[in-house]
Amino acid sequence: LSKAPLMALGDITVNNLQQARVINSILFPVNYNARFYEDMINAGELAKLAYFNDVCVGTVFCRKEPSDDEQSEKMYILTLGVLAPYRRFGVGSLMLDHVFKHISEKTTHIYLHVQVENEEALAFYEQKGFVRKDKVPNYYRDIEPPDAYILEKKI
Repeated sequence: LSKAPLMALGDITVNNLQQARVINSILFPVNYNARFYEDMINAGELAKLAYFNDVCVGTVFCRKEPSDDEQSEKMYILTLGVLAPYRRFGVGSLMLDHVFKHISEKTTHIYLHVQVENEEALAFYEQKGFVRKDKVPNYYRDIEPPDAYILEKKI
């Protein structure tokens, strides 16, 4: 009896915040502070936990920012990640699709930073239509190389 895996997104609450902390500590080379997680709880649809057959396997967190022209806005993806054993099942795509569903008509583009040697993430985002915009030297503190690409997708 094999059936398709069930994938779903869930709200981040005080009760499950520790799951987000653990997953982020595994996935990202950054130690996020308490304020980051407070913002995550309060972000509503812009922060979600991803589940694969009821197991928490990923997180996404983004924020809307004003654009330079003040008439439009951009969306910044702070985190979007899936635990390695659960990649290539569509969980990352599910989270990214969710982000796209929650952009406003004023949003001109979505962007994020990716470490320059994270080939798997670079390939994922480029497959989704993101392009390498700039290279930021010394973006990360505790990993080598510390540089990041800014990836952007125009809406």
